[in-house]
Amino acid sequence: MCCSSPCFSPSCIISFRWREKIRDSIPLHVVTFSELVAMVSLIASVIYLVGFFGIDFVQSLIYKPNHDVWDVEDEQNEQYLVQQEDSRGSATCTTLGCDAVPPPPKIIPIVPSQPSKFPLEKPSPLITPQENQEDEEIIDSVVAGKTPSYSLESKLGDCKRAAKIRREALQRITGKSLEGLPLDGFDYDSILGQCCEMPVGYVQLPVGIAGPLFLDGREYMVPMATTEGCLVASTNRGCKAILASGGATSVLLRDGITRAPVVRFGMAKRAAELKFFMEDPINFETVAVIFNKSSRFAKLQNIQCAIAGKNLYMRFRCSTGDAMGMNMVSKGVQNVLDFLLSDFPDMEVIGISGNFCADKKPAAINWIEGRGKSVVCEAIIKEETVKKVLKTEVAALVELNMLKNLTGSAMAGSLGGFNAHASNIVSAVYIATGQDPAQNVESSHCITMMEPVNDGKDLHISVTMPCIEVGTVGGGTQLASQAACLNLLGVKGASKESAGANARLLATIVAGSVLAGELSLMSAISAGQLVKSHMKYNRSSKDFTKISS
Repeated sequence: MCCSSPCFSPSCIISFRWREKIRDSIPLHVVTFSELVAMVSLIASVIYLVGFFGIDFVQSLIYKPNHDVWDVEDEQNEQYLVQQEDSRGSATCTTLGCDAVPPPPKIIPIVPSQPSKFPLEKPSPLITPQENQEDEEIIDSVVAGKTPSYSLESKLGDCKRAAKIRREALQRITGKSLEGLPLDGFDYDSILGQCCEMPVGYVQLPVGIAGPLFLDGREYMVPMATTEGCLVASTNRGCKAILASGGATSVLLRDGITRAPVVRFGMAKRAAELKFFMEDPINFETVAVIFNKSSRFAKLQNIQCAIAGKNLYMRFRCSTGDAMGMNMVSKGVQNVLDFLLSDFPDMEVIGISGNFCADKKPAAINWIEGRGKSVVCEAIIKEETVKKVLKTEVAALVELNMLKNLTGSAMAGSLGGFNAHASNIVSAVYIATGQDPAQNVESSHCITMMEPVNDGKDLHISVTMPCIEVGTVGGGTQLASQAACLNLLGVKGASKESAGANARLLATIVAGSVLAGELSLMSAISAGQLVKSHMKYNRSSKDFTKISS
């Protein structure tokens, strides 16, 4: 009989040959070439049939999905996302003072969620396939370099959507996840064109409260944004010591921001002629009128000139109301430069800022002449408070201050750094209240002095800070979180009573906070508590990187 099936033809041949071998007494292991071909064909045919029909059947039994379970899980995940978005949206509206739209009724699924069988190696993209296909096209265009990332806000007219698309494009370009960087819960319209370009999220910083700081007869709760353990606690202890001793007082010596352009002439003689012209009191009145046209709050105070060869540096100082004032003073300087060109046509303006200002850099001229608000803050700490609250002695504090803050800083060639850690407090308050953190450089110029008083029983401590550069309007002060911190201090926005009063008050609060921080840290060092306290408050055994945001 002949078998037509490709699988059975080899089997028939093998069976027929085996019967002949058995009949003729030939061993079965003796195989001819035709029998070997038949055996290989049989094995190949069996593998083919199993692969064609069997695998699909086996997979259907093993991996058959339970559609009911997955449907419920998807529904639950969707409801969870909706709840998250609703809660974030309500919080944002509450912060900004708008009416929140009530969320739709939430459906709580009955079936509990099932764990994912295949954990993802990286977070899902922000723009999911279910979302607007147009967003996907824009993302692809940004990734391909066809659409500039910086143009998304102007093209879309939606700042949050632009940030979302830019963020997803960045993740795809770099292959790095931004899962831990929050996107929702921030008003991106508030930073458009003034605070930050090309945003992809925002950084979260904890804000602690030190206080009450009893300063000039009033109590202030001081917000401090920091990630350094012990800083808020230490400043708070200093505030406690000041309060227990009757409080601190402050004096504001100067209030004026500076800008110093650099101009060049063909000869040093011509540069000197302009110097004499600018320093002439008669001409100053004319220049002041031109300068003050830049703003109703701008008031030119003085001009200080310095020559280097044929180059002239002119340092303009002016008051700027409650604004920190860099934009205001720069505009006034530009008006004066335009005016001077009529009388000095050979004057070449090299730059509106020649670093004789000096902004965001340590400089002797700032340390000596001051920049921004110049403040002295002082307090007398009673002997009992030094012992009970600060855990040290008056004599020990005075000696440590002399050897560390004065002699030690002088040995290091420090410029304006005759203190323990003024920069810590200045930076924390600046970030919390929306100031320019980079101006911490000169704003932290501080000399801390300690002397025994009242027959050596009590401690007189003071901080002299000639360059506190702060404002309560403009820049980051108008953001919701920073405005809330300013409001806590009672200095939000422009003063309605006297121009610049809020900014000046903020400067004294900064100095008072530095006084508290200096007092506490110096006491900790004197008592040998610094390392112990940092081991307790500035270290954590918890791995926060494993906690989902």
